[in-house]
Amino acid sequence: MIEIIATIARWFQLTANMGLLGGCVFLAIAGSDKTVLLSPWVNRLERALPWLAGILLLGLLVVLATSAAQATDIAEHAMQPGAWLVFLQKTQTGHLWLWRAAFALIVLGVALYVRNSPQVQWRYILCAIVAVFPLATASLGSHSAAEEMSVASVLPYTLHIILAGVWFGALPAFLLVLFTKQQQQSCEEVDKFGVQTLKRFSVMALPVMLGIVATGVLVAYRTVDESYSALVASEYGWVLNLKLVLLAGVLMIAARARSTWLPLLDQSSDLAKVGGQKLRKWVCIEFVLASMIVLLATILANTLPAKHAIIENWPYPFRFSIDATWQDPDVVTRAWGGIVLFVLAVWAVVLGQLKQWTTQRRVGVPSVLMVCALAVALPPLAVEAYPETYLKTPVPFDSISIANGSYFFADNCVICHGPQGKGDGVLADSFDTEPVDLLTEAHTAKHTAGDFFNWLTKGIPDTGMPGFTDKLDEEERWDVVNYIHAMSRGYQARIMSPNVVPDLPSPAMVPPDFSYSAYDGSSGILQDFRQEKSVLLVLFSWPESQERLDQLRLAYDSISGENTVVLAVPLNDLDAEDLAAITANTPFPVVKQGVPEITRSYALFRRTLRRADLLGEGSIPNHMEFLVDRFGYLRARWIPEADGEGWANADILIRQVAQLKREKEILPPPDDHVH
Repeated sequence: MIEIIATIARWFQLTANMGLLGGCVFLAIAGSDKTVLLSPWVNRLERALPWLAGILLLGLLVVLATSAAQATDIAEHAMQPGAWLVFLQKTQTGHLWLWRAAFALIVLGVALYVRNSPQVQWRYILCAIVAVFPLATASLGSHSAAEEMSVASVLPYTLHIILAGVWFGALPAFLLVLFTKQQQQSCEEVDKFGVQTLKRFSVMALPVMLGIVATGVLVAYRTVDESYSALVASEYGWVLNLKLVLLAGVLMIAARARSTWLPLLDQSSDLAKVGGQKLRKWVCIEFVLASMIVLLATILANTLPAKHAIIENWPYPFRFSIDATWQDPDVVTRAWGGIVLFVLAVWAVVLGQLKQWTTQRRVGVPSVLMVCALAVALPPLAVEAYPETYLKTPVPFDSISIANGSYFFADNCVICHGPQGKGDGVLADSFDTEPVDLLTEAHTAKHTAGDFFNWLTKGIPDTGMPGFTDKLDEEERWDVVNYIHAMSRGYQARIMSPNVVPDLPSPAMVPPDFSYSAYDGSSGILQDFRQEKSVLLVLFSWPESQERLDQLRLAYDSISGENTVVLAVPLNDLDAEDLAAITANTPFPVVKQGVPEITRSYALFRRTLRRADLLGEGSIPNHMEFLVDRFGYLRARWIPEADGEGWANADILIRQVAQLKREKEILPPPDDHVH
């Protein structure tokens, strides 16, 4: 019940705030001609402004009460001012509420001033400007601000809600003019100027609506990101879709009103009567739809964004995927055919307006073309999906999970898929359908982590692939999924070289995370260095790597001066004498705990274009070095056996780390779970 009351209160205070903003903008437009100010509707609208300000304040008070109850999960706190005070003092949301309430009080004062002072255009402009501040302050508590408190993230939402207020808040004033015109048949001059005000607002409304759509797209992208599946399988997605449907209806009404009905008001009395009747009917409908859109926007503001939604049970037997289907030439042809039909549908809409087609033809032709476009383009992009398809991986992509997955893979999967996952196991030839190549084929790019989890859980019918619920628990199956992805990423990393590609993560590879402790007493995880330092990860053998470690000791000051840390991980077992020789005078940490997991997971990144290493169980080079930038991406790699001198020349290595130090953020921080 508290949630429902809170939603209604937020909706009321938001609509009141928008009504103040839009109403004052409408009055400012009307005030450019003093004759219009003689109309009765101006006085009525002025009288409504203080009431709207009062509703804004009352709504904010209810929002405070319900927020205090929701924050503590104690319903009784909604009626306890003491709990409100604690909420205001100790929460960021409470601080924002204080600012909004302060601005709302100022709005009330200005609205009373407008109501009780001479009718001058600048008063309306002042009231509109003041009404912006509560809306702008509310944007600081939005999903966009929660993700990142920056101008780039908050500004689109702020502009979106302000522009929406200008449009939505002016609709009651628009209707007031129309219905006043109907009742005041003797005031022909005032009616004429009222019509001119409607037309001036209509001209302004076009860029406002375009701005609403543009900023809405930016806001939606930030809340959806790449989780497009959540648009049709989460609460946020369904509410957003309903909002878009209603918005499409509003846009169609607005376009028809601007192009057809509004111009009739300047025609003969019969045509003007028809135009007025149509406008009164359809703008009323537009206002109802707009009110519903604002309500849905209020619900969205308090709903978990699609990008964070957990889809535990995908409800459809298919999904659309370009990655999984685009390699088929027939798919490409049909997709482009659908795009052509879509363009024709848009052109038919434009042509219908220009040629003044009948309503049936104007609606029917684009509809048929649009249906044909979808029928041609979408089916080829569809692939089979499962309830777990979009299930988010609960186990992070780290060295422990990958190492565990490698053991489970060896025990259960090698016999069919082969020791390196190429589909060449000893039983591979006994199946009618050969086991898939999990290493060199882009299998992980075509399917989601949830797909693999489903197959490991239930098997794949008619292929010989069994389920493993009787052998592996849920976390162990996710470990295998992580191992499969690590194998694939390792193979894709074969194009990597000792040279950093400037300002471009090529490939944009996410290395396995790991935790460690070292002989010098230091410890941590790889993620600790994000946004701080680049990491040179050195996997060495002793005594084979002795000369290289000596080089790194000599170059360490230069390397660390370029904002880079060095972590050394032994590939072989070390006795006390070896440890003493390695750690003596070594200025960088030598890892002692976490070694097997790190070496086993990073060994998967050993392949190069010259040394594919696809036969048998594979061989791990004696020495490998990986360069991870401070944003979490694997940017370069040096394997002496395959790459030659490379970083053996310390100057070349220092140039690479200096390049990473100069770079600014290229991509957002990587997700630490596979998808």
